[in-house]
Amino acid sequence: MKNQLNEFPSVSIIVASLNNESTIEECLRSILEQDYPKHLLEILVIDGGSTDLTAKLVENYSVKSVSNRLNVPAAYNWASKEVKSEVLGFIDADAKVEKDWLRRLMEDLDNPKVAAAGGNIATWNKNQLIPRCIGYELSNRYSRLPREVTRLATMNMLLKKKVLKEIGGFDENLPTQYDTDLGYRITSADYKIVFDPDVLCYHFHRSTLRKYFWQQYKYGQNTWKLYWKHPSLAKGDPITDWGMNVQPMLFVAAVVSLIVSAIPFFTLMGLILFLSLAAIMLGYYAFSAGRIALRYDDASALFLVIIYFDRTIAWTLGALSSMLHSFLVKVGIRKG
Repeated sequence: MKNQLNEFPSVSIIVASLNNESTIEECLRSILEQDYPKHLLEILVIDGGSTDLTAKLVENYSVKSVSNRLNVPAAYNWASKEVKSEVLGFIDADAKVEKDWLRRLMEDLDNPKVAAAGGNIATWNKNQLIPRCIGYELSNRYSRLPREVTRLATMNMLLKKKVLKEIGGFDENLPTQYDTDLGYRITSADYKIVFDPDVLCYHFHRSTLRKYFWQQYKYGQNTWKLYWKHPSLAKGDPITDWGMNVQPMLFVAAVVSLIVSAIPFFTLMGLILFLSLAAIMLGYYAFSAGRIALRYDDASALFLVIIYFDRTIAWTLGALSSMLHSFLVKVGIRKG
């Protein structure tokens, strides 16, 4: 994407941060070291109220920074109106990009019909078991992506500001899953999103099952809202396929079956159904983990079976808690 003077356009890279003291410096260094004209590069860090040293560390770099307690999509909408560049870049505060990341993705925006472009995701902290396994699974899913996709994570993405304005910005009612919603609306407006597998971003994945659980719990809180808004997305896509989407329902069915088995007359039927569903889920997880272990020649990837269970429980509980909250809010409003 070049202007009439055969130069790349200005770019405003937006970094949303919250308690990222262990990664924010490398993140910013990787952006500042881009092989892109420095006078065309603007960096804006939006801190969501960090209680660690994140905000203090940002002060050591030549970037703009503000403190703003909005959720991420709201912060992105605010920032898109504050910056002047025609192209917006999004990089997570727990991610870092290679030196040619910006220049190569900018080339993908040269087509007027291409609204956004993003790169592949590698694992930053792959020396640890859980992040390495998470990375294997994510890489396996991204390997299925075609050149043109229906959505990409805002972890590392460029987006034309005029298109963002045209489609109405990010949905601020989706604190997570807003990037999937964004992709749906971009492609529905007859624009294209381009995925470049050779342009790398390194993400610092959650290092413990507990941290991963709470990340996925938040995803679960908003996934059902996303599918309620766009029912066609429930069938899945190459990143999150139908097999992943159906897992929370299988988990709920298994739990209900186990509860039913406690009723004398239904004990045998409930137990058989529970064991059948448990076997299906375990078999699916084992097959998926085994295939990934073979693909990456690393037996440690078999730990994905545990990670899958952790994720499914998190998605389920997140969705149920959010549904209950929404129901109580609506009931309260009607009573009022």
